[in-house]
Amino acid sequence: MTRLSVNINKLATLRNARGGNNPDVVKMALACESYGAQGITVHPRPDERHIRFADVVALAPVLTTEFNIEGYPDARYFELIQLAKPAQATLVPDPPGVLTSNAGWDTVKHKDFLTDVVAELHALGTRVSVFVGTDLALIEGAAAIGADRIELYTEPYAANYFKNKAEAIAPFKLASERAYELGLGINAGHDLDLDNLAYLKKEITHLQEVSIGHALITDALTWGLQNTIGMYLRQLQ
Repeated sequence: MTRLSVNINKLATLRNARGGNNPDVVKMALACESYGAQGITVHPRPDERHIRFADVVALAPVLTTEFNIEGYPDARYFELIQLAKPAQATLVPDPPGVLTSNAGWDTVKHKDFLTDVVAELHALGTRVSVFVGTDLALIEGAAAIGADRIELYTEPYAANYFKNKAEAIAPFKLASERAYELGLGINAGHDLDLDNLAYLKKEITHLQEVSIGHALITDALTWGLQNTIGMYLRQLQ
């Protein structure tokens, strides 16, 4: 089964645009769980332009599904992991001002740094996933640093899906097959939606989790949150 983790960053963006606490991201996260989401993802950034440090702390004790905290592994990120004790920490190489995640780690170039980070996160009892592209050397690098999983950066797949979906998925299939051979779990995320998700699931046999935020929250404006989560879950069946 491929699990659906709902990224609630966009709900926090909406709240922050007006001030106050509407929508309440904790209540909305719990609603996502009640509607069938099998995980909640957040990606708190240093400027707190969407998810805030306090949101992570508030979410941790009330969520009943897997909590996944994405981010760059700086001191603030480690503090959040220590406080929230999520099921999964997903390492993303985002500089502080980036709008959205737009590249995976170079696990070869940053091997020593990432090896230490992974060991520290494991000591905190957290599963570690590393955001990567499809270069097989980087997949092998993820295994070498001791990561438990990779999260495939799927923007190139989504961008080319309507041009030629077989060609678009090909490097992701090779990457996932190599990851499976190396004993890595396989997650995926970025620009996945109701158009391209089912084909990704069909072609990547060992896909364990997808993290989806922007498209899902956007679709919820039309279809409603409960119905939309059901629609995404059906794409993963």
